[in-house]
Amino acid sequence: MAGERAAALAGASGFLGRRLAKALQEAGWRVRVLARRQADVEAFIREGHEAVLGDLADVAALQRLTEGAEVTINCAGLIKARGREAFMGVNRDGAARLAGLAPGRVILVSSLAARAPELSDYAASKRAGEEASRAAAGVRLAIIRPPVIYGPGDRETLALFQFAARSPWAPTLGDGRLAIAHVDDVAAAIVDLAGRPSLDGLYAVGGARPAGYAWSEIMRAAWAAVGRTPRLVPVLGWAVSLAAALSETAGVASRAPPIFTRGKAREMLHADWALRPEELAPEAPAARFALAEGFADTVAWYRAAGWLPAPRN
Repeated sequence: MAGERAAALAGASGFLGRRLAKALQEAGWRVRVLARRQADVEAFIREGHEAVLGDLADVAALQRLTEGAEVTINCAGLIKARGREAFMGVNRDGAARLAGLAPGRVILVSSLAARAPELSDYAASKRAGEEASRAAAGVRLAIIRPPVIYGPGDRETLALFQFAARSPWAPTLGDGRLAIAHVDDVAAAIVDLAGRPSLDGLYAVGGARPAGYAWSEIMRAAWAAVGRTPRLVPVLGWAVSLAAALSETAGVASRAPPIFTRGKAREMLHADWALRPEELAPEAPAARFALAEGFADTVAWYRAAGWLPAPRN
């Protein structure tokens, strides 16, 4: 990769990855991305990036991706899978493979869920990925743990706004607190970390309020973003777990791995996803989006893209 400030990016085809590729480019980086589909390779080239066809299991593709890169950023990973081994194959083994092959600095985009690996196969695989990448890259590695991410283009949190648009009832899940961040704020934090080679530790991203939000605040903001005022309904933990078990059963029948599993239910019911000041990167950029503004920005994008109906007059 010719020139200075050359960045290699795995996971560029995903929700965060697409925004991150653009943010790196706007910050002056030459970006080479890894994409699993030829159509994505061609799209990234049209956007001014270099692109390599392959995935985290393809050693030759990873070598082409990282050649000459000053920094390699890995935001690839599975968020839903059939089981622990499938998660581990990508989130641990793939991450370690890339970290070991990269010639320069490595940034692993992990997850705040890695803080509690006992909760789910996903969380365990993200923690294992951190440990395996550290073993492979040593002091060349920096790890960043985003919280729940939402924003334009996200298909996972779309369901929340679709539900808010048609239901007056908003479920709340206990007294826990949840850090949550707009995708562009997470991308900005990663770009900042990429430009600061002295940082080689483990850092979290907290959004506008690292201390987190109560479920009631999140639900009110989601309903307000679609132009409604909700009636809050507390949901007991057993009901969440039962719904997750039913979702898993439906996933078996459809042969598609569900996002909502018993492990995900345990993550949702976990009491504390708030961040402490010492978990944040020193002098990290301030978040642009508070929750209400971020949700409004997201809903506006969904409506413009036709993913969410326009409000009724």
